[in-house]
Amino acid sequence: MIFPSNRVRILVATTPVDFRKGHDGLTAMVQSVLRKDPFTGTVFLFRAKRLDRLKLLYWDGTGLVMAYKRLEDTTFTWPAIKDGMMALNHAQFEALFSGLDWRKVKALDTRPPAAAE
Repeated sequence: MIFPSNRVRILVATTPVDFRKGHDGLTAMVQSVLRKDPFTGTVFLFRAKRLDRLKLLYWDGTGLVMAYKRLEDTTFTWPAIKDGMMALNHAQFEALFSGLDWRKVKALDTRPPAAAE
């Protein structure tokens, strides 16, 4: 999948949206409902009422990119439905996008490499 760097911020809108919305409709939703700027490079992830569909929207510096995915044999594991949004790290997003349970992805503690003797 074409995707920005690992350092990009990923936000999930936790309320299902009308999947007939395109670039402009989702951009308006980011601005008016989520109160965020859609032109910062943040990836905004949207869910449908049907659990097997997602859309993502992000600004790549030259235009808005929108992607749609529908799983064939399973459903996405979504956060609980509530007003607002939540953040995912890149590994959690990759798991969610692959149809895996993103809640089981944990960040590893980072440490400098051991000194060579």
